[in-house]
Amino acid sequence: MNTLEETAINLLNKSLNPIPQELNEIDWKCALSTKTERLAQHISAFANYPGGGFLAIGINNDGKSSPLSKVEMDEIIQKLGNIARNSLAQPVAIEHAVITYNDNPVLVIHIPEQPNKPVHLRGPNIFDCYTRSAGQTVKLSRHEATQLIALSSGYDFESQTAMSNVDKDEIIGQIDYDSYFTLQQKRLPETKSNIILALADDNLVNKTSTSWDILNLGAILFAKNLNTFKHLSRKAVRVVVYEGTSRIKALKEQEEPKGYASGFEGLISYIMDQLKPNEIIETAFRKNVKLYPEIAIREFVANALIHQDFMVSGTGVMIEIFTDRIEITNPGIPLVDINRFIDTAPKSRNESLASLMRRLNICEERGSGIDRAIDAIELYQLPAPKFIRGDDYTRVILYAPTSLTRMNNEDRTRACYQHTCLHYVNNQPVNNQSVRKRFNIAINSVSFASKIIADTVEAGLIKPADPENESKKFASYIPFWA
Repeated sequence: MNTLEETAINLLNKSLNPIPQELNEIDWKCALSTKTERLAQHISAFANYPGGGFLAIGINNDGKSSPLSKVEMDEIIQKLGNIARNSLAQPVAIEHAVITYNDNPVLVIHIPEQPNKPVHLRGPNIFDCYTRSAGQTVKLSRHEATQLIALSSGYDFESQTAMSNVDKDEIIGQIDYDSYFTLQQKRLPETKSNIILALADDNLVNKTSTSWDILNLGAILFAKNLNTFKHLSRKAVRVVVYEGTSRIKALKEQEEPKGYASGFEGLISYIMDQLKPNEIIETAFRKNVKLYPEIAIREFVANALIHQDFMVSGTGVMIEIFTDRIEITNPGIPLVDINRFIDTAPKSRNESLASLMRRLNICEERGSGIDRAIDAIELYQLPAPKFIRGDDYTRVILYAPTSLTRMNNEDRTRACYQHTCLHYVNNQPVNNQSVRKRFNIAINSVSFASKIIADTVEAGLIKPADPENESKKFASYIPFWA
């Protein structure tokens, strides 16, 4: 069996068992659509999706086998091949194989990711292009298409010039080199030239034939004042504190002018200073702590800085503090499914920035920062954070303490799902007992925990770890994707 067939079978197993669910990497159908344009959209979507994907034909909407004859398969292969060559602006070479699944033949069509994106439908409109999201074929927004064009053309924000034709003295005046060496726990070089050379080694500055350029990476991380870099001034982090729960009245607003790395600790300290204390009981003693765990604030702010889309002009990272929540918003849509933040390895559109921030211990190297943030939120017994994918932004909402009875069904199922994800990646069981602990439910209210679990199963977010086990008392659960 070759790699193509193995990959297709693994994806089918993942999407059909134990409960049929849509995946971005595979789309199963019982027959081919008669609409050429819709088929072209599917091919465009997989060609634009990281890693490409598969059409599996011979599976009905219920996930059951619906075998095709050889004649039907041959017609489908020919039709899709013609569409891939003639209905898209750039031809896509597809592959096919017939696999055996549940003792029945299934035709799988592999559409590889294309290097030149976006792959759009033939015609003058280059924005008539698609991708995969939440197991569906969806149209790319104009911004998403523009981003793909930029990535395909080799655009790299970090290596672009923030300030050109400067001498060594101006670099020393503009860049907080002291923070650069302190954060790396390195001794400050004795000469100006050696300082500049160290900055150049990390691609923060670049030597030209006659002078130096300060690169975006150097400015965005270590600028003494981002406002001196004209096109980066709107990328300074804004913190707004509101009165009450709405945006009607802002009590104070502050902009952090320093680069993200040199100003990070000051930014976090300022945010924590704006938060009210929260009294918790720990081993029979009362203890005053901040309303939200600092580890969660640090992680979500760092993620917003690192994963933002610098191509979205006129806006930057914003932290908004209300009496009942904190909203952390960054420009750019997330690169992974928001339901997979806990388990998926991080992907960044700003790799050089992310790598250096990790070396400076500002964010996690292994992608476990979200896990630690959720774990801290559970320890504080706060409502689960909410992740939002906007049209051109990503938002994380952290909620202040709320009693279980005041949480709505969405709040409870979201918390139960995140609890299950966290325990799954840490190889810990999720059951009625663990859910009661998560929500601080008394032992005589087992049915309340059971109701939360049942609602989360019904929402399709978790599933029984052992579908054959009929005992609810000893049942355990895993995320829907496990």
